[in-house]
Amino acid sequence: MTTRSAHPLLRLLRYAKPYQTQICGAIVCSILRTLLDLAPPYLIGVAVDVVVKQETSLIARFGIQNPLTQLLVLSVLTIATWGLESLSQYAADKLWRNLAQTLQHELRVDTYNHLQELELAYFEDRSTGILLSILNDDINQLERFFNSGAQDLISFFTRVFAVGISFVLLAPGIAWLAMLPIPFILWGTFTFQSRLAPRYDTVRDRAGTISDRLANNLSGIATIKSFTAEAYESDRVYTESDAYRRSNKRAIALSVAFQPVLRFLILLGFVLTLYLGGREVLQGSLTVGTYGFMVFIVQDLLWPFTELSEIMDEYQRAMASVRRVMGLLDTPIAIPHGDRSLAIETVVGKVQFDNITFAYNGRNHILKNLSLQIPAGATIGIVGATGSGKSTLVKLLLRFYEVHSGRILVDGIDIRDLNLWDLRQCIGWVSQDVFLFHGTVADNICYGSFDATREQIIHAAKLAEAHEFIEQLPQGYDTIVGERGQKLSGGQRQRLAIARAILKDPPILILDEATSAVDNETEAAIQKSLQVITQNRTTIAIAHRLSTIRNADCIYVMESGQLVEAGKHEELVEKNGIYAGLWKVQSGLAVTSYQ
Repeated sequence: MTTRSAHPLLRLLRYAKPYQTQICGAIVCSILRTLLDLAPPYLIGVAVDVVVKQETSLIARFGIQNPLTQLLVLSVLTIATWGLESLSQYAADKLWRNLAQTLQHELRVDTYNHLQELELAYFEDRSTGILLSILNDDINQLERFFNSGAQDLISFFTRVFAVGISFVLLAPGIAWLAMLPIPFILWGTFTFQSRLAPRYDTVRDRAGTISDRLANNLSGIATIKSFTAEAYESDRVYTESDAYRRSNKRAIALSVAFQPVLRFLILLGFVLTLYLGGREVLQGSLTVGTYGFMVFIVQDLLWPFTELSEIMDEYQRAMASVRRVMGLLDTPIAIPHGDRSLAIETVVGKVQFDNITFAYNGRNHILKNLSLQIPAGATIGIVGATGSGKSTLVKLLLRFYEVHSGRILVDGIDIRDLNLWDLRQCIGWVSQDVFLFHGTVADNICYGSFDATREQIIHAAKLAEAHEFIEQLPQGYDTIVGERGQKLSGGQRQRLAIARAILKDPPILILDEATSAVDNETEAAIQKSLQVITQNRTTIAIAHRLSTIRNADCIYVMESGQLVEAGKHEELVEKNGIYAGLWKVQSGLAVTSYQ
């Protein structure tokens, strides 16, 4: 059996193999606690035996003839039993709960780490809310199972086995009658569970969907308010929450339906024991003590079956979560690490795109047999219409995606052969979609350069023309920027992203629309800083604003995944081609006619 096709419980046990000693200890304590919990009916039977038979009782066989002494010994045994039961329960609860916390922690971290290794295409095809549902709801469901469900399951089987053996040993003539309902109960339970499992899979899927809706709406609350779409979104939340409620309702309908039938079958076994056992006492073939024990213990044999559906209900919820978590862990890593390391201090920054072709999933090729050589230390600009493939080039260089054919080289080394961490460590990327983390301004600037000093952070901010506005914030560099930097303007966020890349001090710098959200004055100031920033490093600047790349060593114009023009700014203007047309529009030289 392969790992992926194994039962979810086996998958979970394999994952928990490093903690098998703790698991075994918890199981032993749970079994011991259950056995000690069964002791009172036995002790009651022995007490009845002492009162009825006195000098010929069971205890008297051990040399204790006096009935009062027998009762005293029985009392001491009772105290010891209760004490040991409490101790074993404490040990079992502590072991299981600590195990639940440990496995929850390990599983969440491992799942998150695996998620980080997956390519960007994986996240484009899946919603954040569903992934959050797996990382939180499903893993928390496993915690609940280990906290209580696992103990209940072990206790059930221990109780049934121990009581069943006692029945067979003490009253073999009527034991089978007490156990008569058990096969029917088990058959009904497992039949019911086989129908319940897919319903809980649907419940978990619905939970992921509503989680996704809530996550999206909270992230886009400003857009919702600006378009007065509160009622519309409320209706969508209601619809998906109602779908979750109805899927739970279907599971609950099946879950509770079995209880009444189960209770009737248990009642049948109890009545048979009560009547037939009493008849054997009257006939003298069964002692009063044994009969008393059986009347008490038959409930411990059969009544746990009333809880079996609830235990299995909890079990199926947990297994549905295991399937989702393990399904995520089973997702193959499409972009693996290479074997070659690359020390950042040795990188000179020569970049080569060698006849590369690439298409996003299910789309036409966005890059076709493209070749481009970027000398070490050069500053190049890339322009072109939206969708021409500009940003795709840098994402391929960062190995966010894998080329379909051709190769990309850094200092003559195929990036597929390089350790991913080393590759990305030598590249500083300022994305057009700036992402800031909830935290301080300083935290966001030094993100990725976590050991940077405050002086280094301030120096990077000054180069990015961000220091002045940061100083005007309420707490300066210690100001909280809010989730995704929502307390800052677009231009301020962009300048922090530039400062973050500067502080990283990479040999290769990528500016993807890095000044698109700043005003003209700030852009001019950043342009001056870029002359310092880009020295002694390879810089790839993608821009719609041509003024940003006017001084580049070479400018490439892209169209439909191809390089159609190349040269310095003045050369391209003189060619009177695509670039010249763009420049005329942006500089106000073009004449626009309207029909």
